[in-house]
Amino acid sequence: MRAMRYGRFGGPEVLEEAEVPDPLAGPGETLVHVEAAGVNFGDIKQIAGEHTDGPYAPRGPLPRVPGMEVVGRTADGRRVLGYVPQGGYAAKAAVAERHLVALPQGVGAGEALAVLVQGLTAWHLLRSVARVRPGESVVVHAAAGGTGSLLVQLAREFGAGRIIATASSDDKRVLALELGADVAIDGRAEGYRERVVDANHGHPVDIVLDAIGGPVLDAALDTLAPLGRLVTYGASSRQAASAIEPGRLAVDNITVAGFWVVPLIARNGAGGAELAELLDLTARRRLRPLAGAEYDLARARDAHEDLLARRTKGKLVLRP
Repeated sequence: MRAMRYGRFGGPEVLEEAEVPDPLAGPGETLVHVEAAGVNFGDIKQIAGEHTDGPYAPRGPLPRVPGMEVVGRTADGRRVLGYVPQGGYAAKAAVAERHLVALPQGVGAGEALAVLVQGLTAWHLLRSVARVRPGESVVVHAAAGGTGSLLVQLAREFGAGRIIATASSDDKRVLALELGADVAIDGRAEGYRERVVDANHGHPVDIVLDAIGGPVLDAALDTLAPLGRLVTYGASSRQAASAIEPGRLAVDNITVAGFWVVPLIARNGAGGAELAELLDLTARRRLRPLAGAEYDLARARDAHEDLLARRTKGKLVLRP
C-alpha cells in the first residue's frame, strides 16, 4: 500500500513516500481503508524523535509510518474516525476498536479529524480539569488555533459567562470573536494582566487555559480570582515559566494543573462518550471545527513545513 514514512529522525525533509505491506488487524482491531489522515503537532514531534517514552510512544524499529488520526471505512462499510499511535499516513490502518467511533452523517473528514486529539483535549480541559461552572469567566490562549478555537466554542456551550480570547494578530482575534468569544485581546506577556482584567470589566478571572507557557503563564497567574484555576497543556513559546510558590497558591486559593490527552486516551480509549458528544455537536452545527487545507499524501512534507511556519488555519488533512 501507499504510505509516507521516515527512516531517520529529523524535520519534514525525512518524510518519504513508499510502498509498504498492508497492516494486519490483530485481536480487537479493525482494518480501516483511510479516506483522510489528520496532521498533528504530535506527528512532527514523533519524526523529530521527541516522543521516545510515554504511553503512546512509537514502537518498533525505523522506518516508521507516522500519523495518529484517520477517517475511513471498515470492510463492513462503516465510516469511522479512529486514533492510532502511529501508522495513519497510509492507505490503510489497523485501529483498535476502543479507539473507533462511527461518524454521524454530514460530518466531513476535516471536521472529524479536528475533534479527535484537539477536541478531546478541549473537552477535558473544560470538563475534567478546570471544571467550568455556569457564569464563570474563561481566558483561552491561542484562541484561533486547533484546540483554542474549540475551547472558545465549548466554553460557550458549557455555560461560561464571559470568554476572553487571546491571539497574536488582528485576523486571528476576529476569528475568535466569530467563534463566540466576548472579547479578543493581544496575548503577549507585556501588559497581559492589565488587558485581561480590563477585558473582564475590571475583575480577575476564574479560569485560564494556557498552551503558551513561559512569561505568559507567569502573567496569567496574576489574573486569577480566589478559587481560580489555571490549566497548562502546552508550551508553544518553548520558554520556561518561573517556579510557582506553593504558599502563594494557598493564600490566593488558586489551582494550577497540567493536562495531556494522550495518557488519558491510552487508559480510556478515544472512542468514548466524550468524542461521540463532540461529533454530535458538530453534526448539529453547534460546534464548528475548523477544517483547513488538504494535501495529497505525497505532500505530507509540505503540510509539516506549512504547520511549522504558522502558514495554516484549521485542521490539515492528507488524502491517500
